[in-house]
Amino acid sequence: MSPTSSADPVIRRQDLRTISLVGLAHGTSHLFHLLLPPLFPVFKESFGLSYAELGLLVSLFFVISGIGQALAGFLVDRVGARPVLFTALGCFVVAAASAALAQGYGGLLLAAALAGLGNSPFHPIDFTILNQRVSQPRLGHAFAVHGVGGNLGWAVAPLVLLGVSGLTGSWRWAMAACALWALAVLALMLWQRDAVDDRANEGGHAKRVTVAAAEPALAFLRLPSVWLCFCFFFFSTCALTVILSFAGPALQKLYGLPLEQASFVVTGYMVCGIAGMLLGGFQAARAQRLERLIGICLAGSAALLALVGTGWLPGRVAIGVAALAGLGAGLAGPSRDMLIKRAAPPGATGRVYGTVYSGLDLGFALAAPVFGAVLDGGHPGGVFFGAALALALGVVCASMIGLRLGTTRAVTA
Repeated sequence: MSPTSSADPVIRRQDLRTISLVGLAHGTSHLFHLLLPPLFPVFKESFGLSYAELGLLVSLFFVISGIGQALAGFLVDRVGARPVLFTALGCFVVAAASAALAQGYGGLLLAAALAGLGNSPFHPIDFTILNQRVSQPRLGHAFAVHGVGGNLGWAVAPLVLLGVSGLTGSWRWAMAACALWALAVLALMLWQRDAVDDRANEGGHAKRVTVAAAEPALAFLRLPSVWLCFCFFFFSTCALTVILSFAGPALQKLYGLPLEQASFVVTGYMVCGIAGMLLGGFQAARAQRLERLIGICLAGSAALLALVGTGWLPGRVAIGVAALAGLGAGLAGPSRDMLIKRAAPPGATGRVYGTVYSGLDLGFALAAPVFGAVLDGGHPGGVFFGAALALALGVVCASMIGLRLGTTRAVTA
C-alpha cells in the first residue's frame, strides 16, 4: 500500500479499527495468562493445595500454549486468522467457566489447559491480521499498540480478579467475570468481523498461496533467521519472567524493603514498558537497521538491571531503576516484531510467528524454576544479573538476525 493511499481518511479509519481490535484481543489473551495465579493463596486454602501443585498449573498453561503456538501458525496460514481467533476466544470463555465451577485440583487443571489452548494461536493470529490489513506506514504503530495491549492485560488481571473476588466475597464470581469479558470480546469480534478478516483482499491472498505453494510447508524451518528469532524471544522472556515473578522478593531480600513496596516494581516496569512501546512504534516505522535499535535499547535495560543486582543503590532508587529498565524493553518491542516480519518468507507469516513466539512460552516455562532456585539459594542479586545476561544474549541474537537479513538482501540485489 502506497503512502498516498495510507493517508486516505477511509484507509486511516480502517487501520485504526483493525489495530484497536487486535490490541484488545491481545490484551485479553494476556489477561488469561493470569487467570489463576493471582488467586493461588485462595486456591491453596480452599482446596488444600501446595504451591508446587499450583505452580504446575502455570507450567501446564505454557507447555500447552508453546506447543500449540508452533502448530497454530500452520492452521492460521491454511484457514485464515479470523476463524482461529473466534475459536481461541471461545476457549477462554470455557476455561474461565470451568474455573468458576471447579470443585478441586482437577477442575483447575482443566481450566489451565483450556486457557493455554486458547492462548496458543494469538501471536500468529494477531500478526497475520496486522500484516495483511494495516498499511505499511502504520505497521510500526500497530505493533506498538499490540504490545501495549498485552502489557495492559497483565496489569489489569490482578486488579479484576482480586477486586471482583473482594467485592463479591467469592473467587468464583471473579472467574465468571473473566468468562463474561471473553464472551463480550468474542461478540465484538463477530460484530466487527470484516475488520479482522485477513483474507479480504483475495488478490493478495492468491499471490501468497502461489508463492507458498512453491516451497514445502516446513521449508521456513531451514532459515537460520527464524531460529535466531526464536532464541531472541526465549532470552528476552527469561528476563521478563524475573520481573513478573521474582523482582519483588529479590528487592526485598537485597535491599531490606517491605514486600508490598518492592512489588511496585512490576507495575513500574509495565508502565515504563507501555511508554516505551508507544515511542518505539514511531522508531520502528522509520528505522532501517532494526537490530541496532533493539540492541541499544536492550543493552541499556541490561545495564540497569545489573546495576540493581549490585546492591549498591538506595532501596527506593533500586525500585525506580529496575522499573526504568522496562522503557528499553518497550522501545525494542515494535522493532522486534518488524524484524520478525522481515525474516518471514512470503506465505509463511503465521507459521513463522507461531514458531518464533513459542520461544516466549518456553522462556516462561523454563526460566521460573531456574531463577526461583537462584532466589531460594540466597542470591537475590543473581536474579537481576541473570536477567541482564538474558537480555545481553537477546542483543546478540538480534545482531545476528540483522546480519543474516543484510546478507540475504545483498545476495538478492
